[in-house]
Amino acid sequence: MNKFHGRLALQQRVLPNYRAPFFDLLARACNGGMSLFTGLPRQAENITTTNQLQIADYQLGRNLHFFSSSLYLCYQHGLMDWLMEWNPDTLIMEANARYLSTPSAVKWMHKQNKPVIGWGLGSPPISGFRRQRRLSFIRQFDAMISYSQRGADEYANLGYPKDKIFVAHNSVSPSPSHPLPSRPSTLEMRPNILFVGRLQARKRVDNLLRACADIKNIKLVIVGDGPERESLERLAAEIYPGAVFSGAKHGGELKAYFEEADLFVLPGTGGLAVQEAMSFGLPVIVAQGDGTQDDLVRKENGWQIPPDDFDALSFAIKDALSDIARLRRMGEESYRIVKEEINIGKMVDMFVSAVNSLK
Repeated sequence: MNKFHGRLALQQRVLPNYRAPFFDLLARACNGGMSLFTGLPRQAENITTTNQLQIADYQLGRNLHFFSSSLYLCYQHGLMDWLMEWNPDTLIMEANARYLSTPSAVKWMHKQNKPVIGWGLGSPPISGFRRQRRLSFIRQFDAMISYSQRGADEYANLGYPKDKIFVAHNSVSPSPSHPLPSRPSTLEMRPNILFVGRLQARKRVDNLLRACADIKNIKLVIVGDGPERESLERLAAEIYPGAVFSGAKHGGELKAYFEEADLFVLPGTGGLAVQEAMSFGLPVIVAQGDGTQDDLVRKENGWQIPPDDFDALSFAIKDALSDIARLRRMGEESYRIVKEEINIGKMVDMFVSAVNSLK
């Protein structure tokens, strides 16, 4: 693992539970220590947060939320006090212009002749004054870290220097330590399709139920809980009563579900379980999103479909199940990708490379 020999600070709006292992692993790579500053989300966001970090120092500030949707703004009270007390050699911040505290933190670091790195999803094409304003915002950062290659290309197309852009593929899982599960080259029984995630409307599990009802002869296992569970169970009773709702499962409880599945499907936006599914040698079908899936899901290991497109979902499932030998090869490629290319260890290495580039 690459090492940073200084003192690192990192700001986030909130600390989701799934991101804690990454921050602890990054802190382990910082010989001078790492401190993380976050606030809390609005209750309506339904983000599961944590304050439990084993290695990184953690400072909880107070997020002041203003407006909503496209007008949303956030001010993080306590950010500057934390920054001056921690006095880092390098600061990494979310590259989001809606966070009102960012300019003050960047200016303070630059007064100390210390660098600030922006971390973001990218910048979809815009024009005119908005483009100039967005470019001005990201130019305050001394380097940029993007979640995906698409995001990196968007920053470059906006006008940010390519040699200062780093791609740290978004990951929530370590490289698998277990071997690739062995699956038969042919199916003796009906194929097993697995969904794992929170049962929300945007996950479009309703489309998955309809697709399985259309195709038939599929064992569909839905692992998760959430506000849409009751309505989905009612829909399943009407159109696909064989669907299995297993409730929420976590950690080691998921192992058997992944090992027994033949195909993993996330038909809607969001979803963190895809990398874990891939670590168990599963080919995947996912809905296209913000670009973070582009590097993870390729034609060699899965299918990307437009969200809210039932026909595309149904076609992808039929295509996947039409050639079981090919499906197994795709699963092997899924395992290789998360073993060798995209995992939190690789993500940490790229963060450290970005920080060390500014010495």
